[in-house]
Amino acid sequence: MVRVADKRLVVGLEIGTAKVVVLIGEILPDGIVNIIGFGSCPSRGVDKAGVNDLASVVKCIQQAVNDAELMADCQITSVYLALSGKHIACQNEIGIVPISNEEVTQEDIENVVHTAKSVRVCDEHRILHVIPQEYAIDCQEGIKNPLGLSGIRMQAKVHLITCHNDMAKNIVKAVERCGLEVDQLIFAGLATGYAVLTDDERELGVCVIDIGGGTMDIAIYTDGALRHIKVIPYAGKVVTSDIAYAFGTPFHEAEIIKIKYGCALYSIVGKEENIEVPSVGGRPPRNLHRQILAEVIEPRCTELLNLVNNEILQLQKQLHQQGIKHHLAAGVVLTGGSAQIDGLVICAQKVFNTQVRIGSPLNISGLIDYVQEPYYSTVVGLLHYGKVSHLNNHLENNKQTLFGLWLKRINNWLRKLFFI
Repeated sequence: MVRVADKRLVVGLEIGTAKVVVLIGEILPDGIVNIIGFGSCPSRGVDKAGVNDLASVVKCIQQAVNDAELMADCQITSVYLALSGKHIACQNEIGIVPISNEEVTQEDIENVVHTAKSVRVCDEHRILHVIPQEYAIDCQEGIKNPLGLSGIRMQAKVHLITCHNDMAKNIVKAVERCGLEVDQLIFAGLATGYAVLTDDERELGVCVIDIGGGTMDIAIYTDGALRHIKVIPYAGKVVTSDIAYAFGTPFHEAEIIKIKYGCALYSIVGKEENIEVPSVGGRPPRNLHRQILAEVIEPRCTELLNLVNNEILQLQKQLHQQGIKHHLAAGVVLTGGSAQIDGLVICAQKVFNTQVRIGSPLNISGLIDYVQEPYYSTVVGLLHYGKVSHLNNHLENNKQTLFGLWLKRINNWLRKLFFI
């Protein structure tokens, strides 16, 4: 087996409420992520993205890792790990520093971002991401990249994403029990955006909603920058539970019924469509109209989407007060396993009163048949995030190497000058 360090490989690991997925991707010279390994296992020991049975989670991770390694014919040593849960929080902060030499350097940018993130966060929380939104130099605002510009004082607006320390430690511990290191913890909703959104959507304003089994991860972008994130601890399993209780069917059967026959819009279901619903306790299955199933699903889906809409409306009000573009001209992008319920797009259009599409992973090659569905958006996004980190680290290493060569040449020249 080839070790992951011997190739330009990135590995993503998502430990979700419904599934544990591992993807191994190779970074091609053109920057495309070529998927070479895939492993998946039904999730056990996880509820609403939190670990509640460490041993079961470790077994699931190990099975998914083994399958991915076998397919890719390599041995992985580290992963980019997705993190979600209601403990995830965010805040927007501002930092201001003087420009050292009247022209912005990389050090100035790092200093102003450091100043912006040097704030108090919630007790027992730690900063997960520091994402620059925009810069201002003196009277000039809305600067995307201030490097090389002239001025006296620079301001940075950043978006901080925080997580509960113990929640993060528990999920990292599960990975380390499998003999793997965590390259970086990444908020799942942020990773999803890397997989399903385009630059144009971020500029115009867009809300991406990853509807999983236990949580809905929300990320809202306007004017090219991330403005707000939120994790709502209700998602697809709530719909499954409604079906199980309404029809007296086992939970796992209710999940199958939801996936195969579920519809989030009663009005588009044919009156003559029937479904077979298994019973419990050895009772015979029953035949029901599919419209009755839709009558159970539609109100719950509408309720879940309205929770998201309330977040959007609150944020838009805040941005309007700050004079920031707040319209979601690119609409809403739904993704995740529970986003595939029939009629959900039309239902969402009614709730959000804007255009809605289903988001599937973009800009990948290789084993795309395994991961082209919306429920793999987060783990594919981890590969894209890892690619960016890998390329940035490679660039930084090249700079250090060039600087080292330059020093070596100067040293050799000085030796020749004074000792020959």
